[in-house]
Amino acid sequence: MSPGESTAEARAVRGRAMHNVILTAAIAGLGGLLFGYDTGVIASALLFIEPDFGLSSFGSGLVVAAVPIGAVVGAAFAGRLSDRYGRRILIIGSAIVFIVGALGSAFSEGEALLVISRVVVGIAIGLASATAPVYISEVSPPAVRGRLVTFFQLAVTVGIVVAYGVGLAFEPSEGWRWMLGLGAVPAIFLLVGMMRMPQSPRWLVMAGRGYEAKAVLMHIREDDPSLIDAELDEIADSIVEEPGGWRDLLHPVIRAALAVGVGLAILQQVSGINTVIYFAPTIVGYTGVDSASAAILASVAVGVVNVGMTLVAIRLLDRAGRRPLLLWGSALMAVALSILAFVFILGAGSTTGSIVAVGSLMLYVGAFAVSLGPIFWLLNSEIYPLRVRSKAAAVGTMTNWFFNFLVSLTFLLLIDALGRSGAFFFYAAICVVTFFFCLRLVPETKGKHLEDIQAIFERRAGGAGPPGGGHPDGVTPEPDFSR
Repeated sequence: MSPGESTAEARAVRGRAMHNVILTAAIAGLGGLLFGYDTGVIASALLFIEPDFGLSSFGSGLVVAAVPIGAVVGAAFAGRLSDRYGRRILIIGSAIVFIVGALGSAFSEGEALLVISRVVVGIAIGLASATAPVYISEVSPPAVRGRLVTFFQLAVTVGIVVAYGVGLAFEPSEGWRWMLGLGAVPAIFLLVGMMRMPQSPRWLVMAGRGYEAKAVLMHIREDDPSLIDAELDEIADSIVEEPGGWRDLLHPVIRAALAVGVGLAILQQVSGINTVIYFAPTIVGYTGVDSASAAILASVAVGVVNVGMTLVAIRLLDRAGRRPLLLWGSALMAVALSILAFVFILGAGSTTGSIVAVGSLMLYVGAFAVSLGPIFWLLNSEIYPLRVRSKAAAVGTMTNWFFNFLVSLTFLLLIDALGRSGAFFFYAAICVVTFFFCLRLVPETKGKHLEDIQAIFERRAGGAGPPGGGHPDGVTPEPDFSR
């Protein structure tokens, strides 16, 4: 074989491997579509559920907050289930649970059944949001891990826009049951797609199934045995005894990483993003737009910006890095929310005020989409050591959903207490806090192997080594890479 033919064949192998890993990440990323669709669709459906069921402000908040409640529960169990059964199986299970919850929501005959069904939906979203980013990070090469994990956030934004579109389509008939029930469709795609995807190679090594891990890596990496063997050795070296227990999260190294993951989980929510997503038509209505269809249409425009800027984030994350995007994004979010607050002081009810308000919402969502939106999920999937990764990521996800619940439940109450301008000035102040948190604590992980990132937090913990611990069966599995 000539050198030219050899080079062409090597390029073809790399192309096939990259195609396989992108396909795997894209299918797993559909877990974000469940998250996004439900987040977006309740904003439209709530306009019609409220009069049908005669909901109070608290009742409306509870219908919205039921999903975060369920998501906290789902994320709480995700770590242990993910370690026991594998990331892939858990994502499949989340799709099945979501289908049940979506159909239950559509056929609800009263507020209580609707809330219960949405809690079930939340459990599915909690399982998927805790597991899918970890799964994607574990199958991705370091050079493109940021882009591929961001597929999850991209799917979230696409789901929101699709949901707004569905809301606009069913607005004339006030068909909120169709809006909620159609959420089963993306869950079916996720279920079918994940049936054909491989297990995480890192989880397979952790489970003592090294030969299967090697087969998966040969499918999603360059066809170079030395590189594959080196990656397997690196994964095996990171394992002391797998998986770790909840007590291991108290180790100084893990605490240092959790300070970043949990901090970003809280700040992502209390900076106000889901008040904008869940209540976008309501917020647009506050500016003087009195048509439900016009309010939903303005929300669609905000959602399109969210998708577009997430695509920008996919291109930038592995080039510009995580920290610069977080700093610029949080600063712009603070500016956008301040402008929106001033609109409510100076120009709410006028055409100009409505245009400026929608523009500020677009700026805010766009800045979020290239910073806190994808980067929390990315860092939460990559900053923890393998042996506690699923449990630590679950803690970050639980925290995120708990504060999602608090923010969504209290938004209308905050409006009542502080007024519209005061509420958005409050969220702007949180964005300023986010800027300084990222400046002080968030490390740059661009281009680093997952195993290398652990060293950053070992240094922060004063040189403490990785945590030890016992395997749930009392035996440390020995990886076997040949058979």
